[in-house]
Amino acid sequence: MVVKCTMSMSFFVIFASTVTIIVHGFPSTLDGPLNPVTAPLDPNLNPIEFDLPESDPTFVKPNPEFLPQQISVSLSYSFDSVWISWVTGEYQIGEEDSAPLDPNCVQSIVQYREFDVRSTINKNATGQSIVYTQQYPSENGLKNYTSGIIHHVQLTGLKPNTLYRYRCGDLSLSAMSKEYYFRTMPKSTSENYPHRIVVAGDLGLTYNTSIVLTKILSNHPDLVVLIGGFSYADTYLANNTKLDCSSCHCDQNGTSSDCGSCYLSRETYQPRWDYWGRFMEPLTANVPTMIVAGEHEIEPQTDNNLTFAAYSSRFAFPSNESGSFSPLYYSFNAGGAHFIVLNSYTPYDNSSDQYIWLESDLSIINRSETPWVVATWSLPWYSTFKGHYREAESMRINLEDLLYSYRVDIIFNSQVDAYERSNRVYNYTLDQCGPVYITTGAGGAGKLETQHVDDPGNCPDPSQNYSCRSSGFNFTLEPVNNETCPVKQPEYSAYRESSFGFGMLEVKNETHALWSWNRNQDLYYLAADVIYIVRQPEMCPVFN
Repeated sequence: MVVKCTMSMSFFVIFASTVTIIVHGFPSTLDGPLNPVTAPLDPNLNPIEFDLPESDPTFVKPNPEFLPQQISVSLSYSFDSVWISWVTGEYQIGEEDSAPLDPNCVQSIVQYREFDVRSTINKNATGQSIVYTQQYPSENGLKNYTSGIIHHVQLTGLKPNTLYRYRCGDLSLSAMSKEYYFRTMPKSTSENYPHRIVVAGDLGLTYNTSIVLTKILSNHPDLVVLIGGFSYADTYLANNTKLDCSSCHCDQNGTSSDCGSCYLSRETYQPRWDYWGRFMEPLTANVPTMIVAGEHEIEPQTDNNLTFAAYSSRFAFPSNESGSFSPLYYSFNAGGAHFIVLNSYTPYDNSSDQYIWLESDLSIINRSETPWVVATWSLPWYSTFKGHYREAESMRINLEDLLYSYRVDIIFNSQVDAYERSNRVYNYTLDQCGPVYITTGAGGAGKLETQHVDDPGNCPDPSQNYSCRSSGFNFTLEPVNNETCPVKQPEYSAYRESSFGFGMLEVKNETHALWSWNRNQDLYYLAADVIYIVRQPEMCPVFN
């Protein structure tokens, strides 16, 4: 690949396809802190999203009934293992006593082999299958949802950085999928990294999502990290009525006064999870895709306040392998990068399981094998857009010191439907050893955020509760630098923009990684924000 720069702002053009890299003109974090930039809003950009209709051809269920659908590949903790997941059978919407499909009526089998091996003999792996139920308030006369049969099979003993072909399904029913492909991660050393890692948040199922998915596929990533906001099933009532949840804000009780039906009705339209799985399959069946839970995945039920049922059931996670035993927080290696997934909506104080696990995970990272440490969760700490401003302040107060002391390099968030990248920052102060925070919550769903908290009239009431739906304690915001809200774009905010798109991380070596923001309105070889993120381990040693 050859990379050449144009000198219009920070745009760059990618031409294929040798291995030479020309990088003149790209800024880096060593040049920082960079002056804050707010990109002008594109006058031709419609900030409103429109959901894809149920008649969209990508939503159609396969025939016959037990043919695998919604196929996905996800990573285990290390390069030598992946998970293959899929769904067979059709969901049911019925009365409380309706019988779910029997997971034992169909087998969970994956046939696989190396792509370039001449032998036609496949290896076989078997796994487990489950169904889940989404329960609705009985007093409303609603019919509960029961999923199809969800299969998870772990493949082990794989070679690093190797292309595999596979099929999944049930041989005895002649219900095997077509052949798909995936590439394993490189071995974890300071010299080995996936070529391209796509990071996107809040995709949903909209026309904008279609553009994002097409652009992601055209960039041929080796790994995809999706942060919150997948099906947006919680923005529909159980009767498939769309709710307007684009302007919800927290009140003093930590609830949403603007559209309580979104958050308090305990209704969702679960078939949208099935639509999303089918829609995303061209990507998820061929590229390892890691899923990070956000607000829209909470989906509380009437039974014992059960949450995250669809998210936890439909995807496989390296929770056991990384020692967390929870699908809401876990870690994995992608070559020389160690990824940590956290959750804003489960307890994170220093006595919580999440905090204790995080501290343990950070303490055993071998930076000679995985020099880069990347953390991700949904609700951002350092966003200057009006929506969700400092809602995660409780989480920041509890966890920031821990992440800073272990020198986490990059933090990815979503939730805010816009793009923003910070200078290196710690406790709202520029710090050359702090992480770079990147919000990528404009993957296609939600109304695009166009207002900033430093715009006149946008500062929220400081007496409000800012742990709405998160697991923080009730508290009011304390001023930052004697200000409740900044009066201009803060110096820790390096670049912000209201546009739909996705990000791409290309780790070059143990100290340099190229980050780019790719907008829907641009051609596939253009990026709006490009920067080298540079580690300085000698200046910023790990301490604990």
